[in-house]
Amino acid sequence: MRFILANMSKHGRILVAMSGGVDSSVAAVMLHEQGYEVIGLTMKTWDYASSGGSSKETGCCSLDSINDARALAVGYGFPHYILDIRNEFGDFVIDNFVDEYLAGRTPNPCVLCNTHIKWEALLKRADKLDCEFIATGHYANIRLEENGRHVISKGKDEHKDQSYVLWGVSQKNLARTRFPLGSFTKAEIRQMAFDMGQMELANKSESYEICFVPDNDYRSFLRHKVEDIDERIGPGNFILTDGTVVGKHAGYPYYTIGQRKGLGIALGRPVFVTRILAESNTVILGSEEELEKDTAYVKNYNLVKYESLEHSIEAVTKIRYKDAGMISNIIEENNLIKVDFHHHVKGIAPGQSAVFYEGSDLLGGGFLM
Repeated sequence: MRFILANMSKHGRILVAMSGGVDSSVAAVMLHEQGYEVIGLTMKTWDYASSGGSSKETGCCSLDSINDARALAVGYGFPHYILDIRNEFGDFVIDNFVDEYLAGRTPNPCVLCNTHIKWEALLKRADKLDCEFIATGHYANIRLEENGRHVISKGKDEHKDQSYVLWGVSQKNLARTRFPLGSFTKAEIRQMAFDMGQMELANKSESYEICFVPDNDYRSFLRHKVEDIDERIGPGNFILTDGTVVGKHAGYPYYTIGQRKGLGIALGRPVFVTRILAESNTVILGSEEELEKDTAYVKNYNLVKYESLEHSIEAVTKIRYKDAGMISNIIEENNLIKVDFHHHVKGIAPGQSAVFYEGSDLLGGGFLM
């Protein structure tokens, strides 16, 4: 079966990031069938043993996944390499993940990994292999505008769209990037794998967890990475907005904005984490209404569609990956982006990404303060 990509008419040598999963595998075959000279690359980003996991190693960095990627490449006759970037990944992504929780914020590691690790590692290796382009299995689209800017837009499959985690990719890197899956749904990609004769690949499950956090338990991961965390931080106070102490908590890094379950406290009414004060090891609890805000500020932002936002523009702002988004007005202000929501939003968590859309187009994004 041949796969036709209408927006990819220029052939050349392309380096494809292959995790061993169905998405990146089908992306590689698509490009190979289209006539590109494909080179597959699997990145070893972390060590399962060093993360404190107790169950069998799974996911994109497991030996099975690496072997699956290599077997597919061999079967289709294109080269495959393994790139060990565990040091770079650990030093940047994992260290940042730990530091953010210790600062009382909620980190967004996938954005950092894409922006600072995967794209840079792919392009460096692409240069060494004389590859003009790189490609990934993200569900997103990319196009070149008349003004010379490369614009990311949402993928066809609204349930799988991954543009949210791509806001940090620079224009320079987008110019060499291809997203073969953007105009397909997940169901269509699985069917393609089935039609390729890759039954096991077509039925391969996928993980929605952070790749380096075993069992999706970030608290255990923090204890594993920071051995004296409980002694260094210790229990602290749960307080209400008016300062009333209502109980003890296990330590502020173990809580996130908007959390209601697992607080270990009963006040006769639902309460939520509304603020985290790292400096005093204090967690503030409040009602659901106290989570609501109508303004946010975003730092360390990257603009994708436009070069600047000197004037206010209406956009849909998403404050978490699965968020439906809220209509807002955004503008650059003192090296920040100010977001004025048209209606109250709940659970703005410092450290998470705020991502801006104009229709299906990604305007850009940054980190919530």
